[in-house]
Amino acid sequence: MSNELHYEVMTVRREGVTRDLPEGDVELRWVANSATLIWGERDAVLVDTFTTVEQNERLVEWVRGHDRKLTAVYLTHGHGDHGFGIGALRAAFPEARILATEGTVAQLRIQASPEYVAGFWDKLFPGQIPAIEFPETLDSDTFELEGNELRIIETGQTDTESTTSLWVPGLGLLVAGDVVYNATYPYLAETTSATRQNWIHALEQLKALSPAVVVSGHKQPQNGDSPADIDATIDYLRAVDEIAATSADALDFYRTLLAKQPGRTNVGSAWGTAKLVMGAPVAGRSA
Repeated sequence: MSNELHYEVMTVRREGVTRDLPEGDVELRWVANSATLIWGERDAVLVDTFTTVEQNERLVEWVRGHDRKLTAVYLTHGHGDHGFGIGALRAAFPEARILATEGTVAQLRIQASPEYVAGFWDKLFPGQIPAIEFPETLDSDTFELEGNELRIIETGQTDTESTTSLWVPGLGLLVAGDVVYNATYPYLAETTSATRQNWIHALEQLKALSPAVVVSGHKQPQNGDSPADIDATIDYLRAVDEIAATSADALDFYRTLLAKQPGRTNVGSAWGTAKLVMGAPVAGRSA
């Protein structure tokens, strides 16, 4: 028999990864990651981890504070800022399974390669990246928490390849990962105009689930977890190509994007997008 489920979201702020901004509000240059704990009477499942050693230590203590047995950690996709906490969670909760799809594991292995870590992550967060471990690959698109189905929704290439969201029908809860963004400029450095259309299609599929709650992988901490963030992300992706069609250069695009999509955090991603779509060099790949 299934038990009633509950959930809570933890967010941590960090500096954005695109830092060569020509201008822009310094108060919006940060980004927040989210991790979601879902629990029942006895057990709990965690969705996603964080980037740095200190952030993941805080995550472990937050999970412990819920006084439930952690049975699983699920990763929505393979970007390091969502998967670098595996080692900390595994050490703290050795009975928990660390789970991901085959595509997520493949992407995390790219992010965790010595060349990528040294050339990207360590440069951005020197001395803060933990030893990287890997999840086990799921051979099913569902797993359970106290008799309640948790269903993996494959979303293909959105902000990276092989992304997923986790659907919890019993709560009407969609833990969207980086398929949905909450008042944050989405990371588009791995996209093209064609893959952004796939992303929009994936968002429309998620909207068709009629979720009551949508947790974005990046969100402003003070905000709720609204299904309206799905439409807001669709509108943003459409705006990118519309603005590109009428912009003179990357700076013109950037200024127009900030004016038409104001108030989002992580303005570095907006500048990275400007350089990408207008053909200017983009320094590095972010997550």
